[in-house]
Amino acid sequence: MASKTYPLFCMGNPLLDMQVRDGEALLKKYELKANDAILAGPEHYPIYEDVVKNYEVTYVAGGAAQNAARGAAYVLPANSVVYTGCVGDDDLSEQLKAANKREGLTDAYLVKKGEKTGACAVVITGDHRSLVTDLRSAEKFEQSHLSSPAVGPLVDGARVFYVEGYFLTHGLQSMLEIGRKASQASKVFVLNISAPFIAGFGNEDHTYLSEVVPYCDIIIGNEAEAESWAVAHKLPANTELKTIAKALAIEPKANPSRPRIVIFTQGADSTILVSSAEPDLPKVYPVNKVDNIVDTNGAGDAFAGGFLGAFVAGKSIDDCVEAGHKLGAMCVQQIGPQYQWPKVQIL
Repeated sequence: MASKTYPLFCMGNPLLDMQVRDGEALLKKYELKANDAILAGPEHYPIYEDVVKNYEVTYVAGGAAQNAARGAAYVLPANSVVYTGCVGDDDLSEQLKAANKREGLTDAYLVKKGEKTGACAVVITGDHRSLVTDLRSAEKFEQSHLSSPAVGPLVDGARVFYVEGYFLTHGLQSMLEIGRKASQASKVFVLNISAPFIAGFGNEDHTYLSEVVPYCDIIIGNEAEAESWAVAHKLPANTELKTIAKALAIEPKANPSRPRIVIFTQGADSTILVSSAEPDLPKVYPVNKVDNIVDTNGAGDAFAGGFLGAFVAGKSIDDCVEAGHKLGAMCVQQIGPQYQWPKVQIL
């Protein structure tokens, strides 16, 4: 594997999604919000057995960065994207590998013997999805894997890096290593905030996200994550999304030679983009209406995947956003974070 290089290197928590529909009773039973993403606590652990026993489960390869990586691989030529994270040596990881192979994504997993691959209960209610994640082996990722003989050359050979915000719950130092390397080499480091709680995750002194932001060239999030970032940084209540994007875009940057781009999606509403090069000139991109929505699980990751694929292909930022919208629209018409097969031309 080390003999090859891939322009896009992605890192995150590999998970197998366990998806169920009409889960209103599950929301009530486990005190979940209809459109949220949380890490499972002891009170949530029974949900995984519950859904298998009492619902019709659809198993889908998941994990935020892995979804986006598969999306980027979907729109790019073969051998363009590689993904790393930690899995167990079980059937779940084999299902993930099969899904990756189908869409042309190369995986460079750290495999933990005797451990279970992470899982995510996806509770669909109408057009909303509630994610309950048990990281299991995913949170056992080791920073040394990034400099191993199998993975080190892949890191050195990449031009663009993409990391999910969820990784901050256990892998801050690994994220900082990638961010610093990208910044020092004037490569592109892309972060997806991933969930509202990530924006405020950390300790009493600061959020972990604030340690990573200086190395970020592109930050992607949705309106709920933007609002959480605004609260964590004590912006006034009801601050406009454009203003939040500007505030994040102009945060101090380790490599000031490259402007920072902040992108906030809003589901079916317009996507907002602000660049630190022109912070007072936000761009607004309308989203085409999708009538036949199956579910929205993974739609934000699909947007990121389409955007990344177009970016790696050298497209303009406007075209990158459009590619994100196209792949996001495709995703919401599938079951879970999946893409149409046979492949459809996006770029």
